[in-house]
Amino acid sequence: MQNFFEWLSRPWPWYIAGPLIGLMVPVLLLMGNKAFGISSSLRHICAVFFPSGLSFFRYDWRKELWNLFFVAGVIGGAFFTVIFLSSHAPVQVNPKLVSELQLYGITDYSKLAPVQLFNWHSLFS
Repeated sequence: MQNFFEWLSRPWPWYIAGPLIGLMVPVLLLMGNKAFGISSSLRHICAVFFPSGLSFFRYDWRKELWNLFFVAGVIGGAFFTVIFLSSHAPVQVNPKLVSELQLYGITDYSKLAPVQLFNWHSLFS
């Protein structure tokens, strides 16, 4: 089982991961005429938890219950990945990119994304 987790946590090549992700939409459409996406589930969540007199939310949301399970699976999978499959080693960045990013003041590679770029201060600057 340990070997499986090691294999699963390694990066997959683009020619395997890309087609697997890309084939999800046609497979869902062929299997049951299901639209794939997270944003459509917001409508279902509002229809379930905040029923109102709006015609947009008056429909049989139980037919779209699979979409809510999909969203729960995405959240659960993300939690599982962070807890059990994440590596706490610093991100390995190409030395050429490191020297180029130093010109912009980016020097912290301890997280997945550079902290100097992705933070609240940078968002509002």
